[in-house]
Amino acid sequence: MKRIFLVCGSGASSGFMAAAIRKAAKKKGEEVSVKAASDSQLGSVVNQIDYLLIGPHLAYKEDELREQCAAENIRVTVIPQMIYGSLNGEKALELVHKMDEE
Repeated sequence: MKRIFLVCGSGASSGFMAAAIRKAAKKKGEEVSVKAASDSQLGSVVNQIDYLLIGPHLAYKEDELREQCAAENIRVTVIPQMIYGSLNGEKALELVHKMDEE
């Protein structure tokens, strides 16, 4: 099971994106756990996740968030605005799969 944590400023918009990813994964028969919250909550879940998806409006915090995840070997990326803005769960899930290939 892929354990995904999505962060945005307050956790509100990332909640919609998380739901879209869960729906896309279910459609494909994939097991995922997707949680969404404010970036300030990352420290409390960092040892429980495999992937960190960052809302595009927090791209400026990418380096800082990567540092927090480095010791746990968590894959980190910023969700492109086109995917995030359209709440495209399928494309976001593809993004996670691409992270596995890197």
